Amino acid sequence: MTAAPSRPTVSPRPLAGPEQGNCRSDDDRDLPSRTDALAAALSEMVGGPVGRRALIGRTRLFTPLRVMFVIALALLALGWSTKAACLQTTGSGAPSQRVANWDNQRAYYELCYSDTVPLYGAELLSQGKFPYKSSWLELDSAGRPQTQYDGSPAVRHMEYPVLTGVYQYVAMSLAKTYTLVAVATGWPLLNGVAEVVMFFNIAAFGLALAWLATVWAAAMLAGRRIWDAALVAGSPILIFQAFTNFDALATALATGGMLAWARRRPVLAGVLLGLGVSAKLYPILLLLPLVLLGIRTGRMGAVGRTAAVTALTWLVVNLPVLLLYPRGWSEFFRLNTRRAADMDSLYNVVTSFTGWRGFDPGLGFWQPPLLLNAVVAVLFLSACAGVAYIAFTAPRRPRVAQLAFLVVAAFLLTNKVWSPQFSLWLVPLAVLALPHRRILLAWMTIDALVWVPRMLYLFGEQKMGLPEQWFTATVLVRDVAVLVLVGLVIRQIYRPGADLVRRRGVDDPAGGVFDRAPDAFPDRWPQRLRPAGTSIDLKETDDARRDSPVPA
Repeated sequence: MTAAPSRPTVSPRPLAGPEQGNCRSDDDRDLPSRTDALAAALSEMVGGPVGRRALIGRTRLFTPLRVMFVIALALLALGWSTKAACLQTTGSGAPSQRVANWDNQRAYYELCYSDTVPLYGAELLSQGKFPYKSSWLELDSAGRPQTQYDGSPAVRHMEYPVLTGVYQYVAMSLAKTYTLVAVATGWPLLNGVAEVVMFFNIAAFGLALAWLATVWAAAMLAGRRIWDAALVAGSPILIFQAFTNFDALATALATGGMLAWARRRPVLAGVLLGLGVSAKLYPILLLLPLVLLGIRTGRMGAVGRTAAVTALTWLVVNLPVLLLYPRGWSEFFRLNTRRAADMDSLYNVVTSFTGWRGFDPGLGFWQPPLLLNAVVAVLFLSACAGVAYIAFTAPRRPRVAQLAFLVVAAFLLTNKVWSPQFSLWLVPLAVLALPHRRILLAWMTIDALVWVPRMLYLFGEQKMGLPEQWFTATVLVRDVAVLVLVGLVIRQIYRPGADLVRRRGVDDPAGGVFDRAPDAFPDRWPQRLRPAGTSIDLKETDDARRDSPVPA
């Protein structure tokens, strides 16, 4: 019996392109355990920094992306556990007859508040009604119908953009299907879970998938610094805010739109951004960096296609609801017009510490704060003008992620509303714009911990909660932390040699058509809005420091 011929040894395929030959390791990838002190210290738990002869990028099982998915799932599971106390129910019978037990303001002292649970009943989803079609009267604390400042009844509708409202409707439909199955089968195990809890779990499952999509898109946008996206996966903000509301949907679509742009697919980018705007308004802000960089590079064609497709996608999603239920469709815009300064806004911080009554004192119920709205608009537009000046005068064209972070941060800082889950918007943008791990972790931890004094303040000082100033002081610390990030991003824009992303000849991994594009201002563009000095070579002297430790 002859021995079977041995299988030939096959060398790994090239990783870095044919111009670099057959490489057994991807030496161009950033290695945090070598270049970052924090990552190096953490790596000691698993054997220390990666060796110089390691086959980087060749692992079949534990790839960087899969490791980040594991980290994200762990944080998301922890986030779900923080809401578990609010999923206790009372009542008996079918799942639809059981309600969440929020007696004695449990949501506040248990730190488990989530909009998802009360909205199920408040917005008539528990009755199986379609958002935007159904309406109800706003009630006061005594259960009496409210009257607006103009004497008309305070009629309410679904307060979310169309895609988020439809998402809730789909989750409700699945929860009611669960109820039907539980009643039909009579299984005690199924009947023991309330319908509102199943609604929350279904919604949370979709939000978890959305955040995993955000992690994936951020990892793809990070280029050679793929491990930066681990901060998106392991952000402490996820612990309290992943399932507080539905913002992860918009975050996934916005980050996906940026990835499509980076891969030079402007139409797909427009579709994803249009869907994002249909879920939450903020993704439309990402068009401004594209416009600014398009002007600087003279590549407005792709920007125009993305903007046009964004508008068209938003119209396709919104038009059916707009035509069928115009009053319900416009509730989102009407609500944001008539809202006063939110408790998490800088305006409320000033009011809290000075006793100032605000820009519009003495307003009636639901009366729009016109002066406050005007101030917010002027401040934000002024901030956008500042971002435009930075984009045009920087010695080297800023990266897309840098400008996107500045615009969204400006919107949050100047806006009259900063709901705690809005901080999720900043996470992928901050990581891509400023990949300094210790700095980002410090900000994320501060932002996450604001949740604790917020809940205790809402619980009430008379119930051993916190005084107002204790909460507003933490809000101020969070805003200062964001301002520090803004300052650091601006510093790196004007000092591109200090930008960790642009080391080793990299320009802009998220730039798309802007990547390595030279400046091409219009001929009549004012000189004061042009970069001062000479242009900077894309291949800077960073190559000499490629193996030196870099504080991140």
